[in-house]
Amino acid sequence: MHGNLSALLLLLTAAVVALVLMRQFKGPTMLAWLAVGLLLGPHGLAILGENREVGAIAEFGVVFLMFTIGLEFSLPRLKAMRGLVFGFGGAQLALTAGTAALIAIHGYGQDWRAGLAVGLAVGMSSTAIVAKLLSERFELHSRSGRQTMGVLLFQDLAVVPCLILFPALAQSAGELPRSLTIALVEVGVVLAVMIWTGQRLIRRFYDAIARQRSEELFVLATLWLVIALAWATNLAGLSLALGAFIGGMLISETIYRHQVEADIRPFRDILLGLFFVTVGMMLDLRFVLENIHRLLLVVLLLIGGKGLVVLLIARLTKNTLDVALRTAAQLAQAGEFGLVLIGLAHDLKLIGTEVFQVTLAAMLISMFVAPLLINRAVRFTGRMVHGDWAHQAKAIHDIAVAGFTLDQHVILCGYGRTGSRIAEFLAAEQISFLALDIDPQQLKRPVPPGGKLVFGSADRTEVLQAAGLSRARAVVIAYPDPHSAELVVRKVRESRPEIPIIVRAADESSVAKLKDAGATEVIPEVLEGSLMIAAETLVQLGVPVERAIGQVREIRTHRYASMRRYYHESAGDRT
Repeated sequence: MHGNLSALLLLLTAAVVALVLMRQFKGPTMLAWLAVGLLLGPHGLAILGENREVGAIAEFGVVFLMFTIGLEFSLPRLKAMRGLVFGFGGAQLALTAGTAALIAIHGYGQDWRAGLAVGLAVGMSSTAIVAKLLSERFELHSRSGRQTMGVLLFQDLAVVPCLILFPALAQSAGELPRSLTIALVEVGVVLAVMIWTGQRLIRRFYDAIARQRSEELFVLATLWLVIALAWATNLAGLSLALGAFIGGMLISETIYRHQVEADIRPFRDILLGLFFVTVGMMLDLRFVLENIHRLLLVVLLLIGGKGLVVLLIARLTKNTLDVALRTAAQLAQAGEFGLVLIGLAHDLKLIGTEVFQVTLAAMLISMFVAPLLINRAVRFTGRMVHGDWAHQAKAIHDIAVAGFTLDQHVILCGYGRTGSRIAEFLAAEQISFLALDIDPQQLKRPVPPGGKLVFGSADRTEVLQAAGLSRARAVVIAYPDPHSAELVVRKVRESRPEIPIIVRAADESSVAKLKDAGATEVIPEVLEGSLMIAAETLVQLGVPVERAIGQVREIRTHRYASMRRYYHESAGDRT
């Protein structure tokens, strides 16, 4: 008992330290859990050893992950993205799995079933890593981001048939057709029964639970539902994860979807973390070091092969080279579901220990280097977007021509909805401005009198100089990317230490960093929106308008230094 308690305490301590360090370096938490397993597992310090209880609990991490994937499953969304999901996504997984299978069969002498299992495992990419990086860079809705998320959605859906296929592949060659047919029939029957009954019962079930007005009961009911559906599919001879996926899919069509997702996330994250600990425990570092030359080759084949497949598909679908390269970099690594599948293949004896260790190590390394690879691709393609020297010279020439006649103007960085609205205010006050944007759609927006709109990236010194920074009256950064905004602020401050710089921010999280970089004022959209919502709420509750606006002014007095005098005077006028 005391030994188990000590091991649990050590596991939690290592997890806390690893997660804190990973947060400091802004890396995915999944890698921290993997590192804990590597360090404490039987092939590391051997402190945890083989712990079946941890493994059994960790298996539910995959169950809850599949449940949340089901929650995100939306038939209307899938229908809208069907070309991207099934076309691009299907081609990527089929070509990647097929190529990897051929390499495993002919290059490493594996059985075709082992080759197929390895191919499907390495064909998966990491939703957790890529979605986080794209979200942080505000690229989820870029063309490369949409393509990447479409492929990841297909991979998530493909896990379900893979979970059915692998046990069938583990049967003898003569039994394979029969086993696969039986599995498909079982899946069809179970899906039909669960979906037919679920659509009628799930909504009523949650309606009854919601009427009790108990958060504790709501969470408990959701946990019961996940476990019950997983148990039902396991009883039918299918995987636990399949039942959880079906449950999530059924709930996604109800009004309770978002509440369920919020309630289940802490359980999913912790249990999934334990799953990644068990994955790390399986990796034999001694074996890896002894076969480092083979491992490096496999890593090169995995990242290079997947990247090349995605690059070719992207180019065939008429993407520009920079978009194709970004998409390739975002999908070149292995993923969490790949780890699930390779572990399942090993448990089913589809692949031997040697193949398992090398493949597992290569997949983990590819996931560790994924953030670096994606960031490098962004920098490289950023230079490509700017074009060759002739194109750069022409673009800068166009900016210089547009700004040549302007003096005491405003340089407006970004011409989306916020930028165009600012432009209207400037035009109303007859203040000239030069707006810069690199999005072709934004460049089509109408420009009010006194302003000019040109193609240009504001985070380049030569573009700012061509836009007349030396003569400008102020700089406004009207897009919400804090990384690019900080770069622009620093470049402006290098040339014009005294010029006012007003920056738009999504929330308060980046205000301090932008102020440290030299921004005169940072306007968080969340703060301004919350202030107006609060004021309107007070008015609707019967509080006098002047008192409600007075509270807003009081907060703004402390928040915006440049307007402090105005707000104080306005408050004095009311008294």
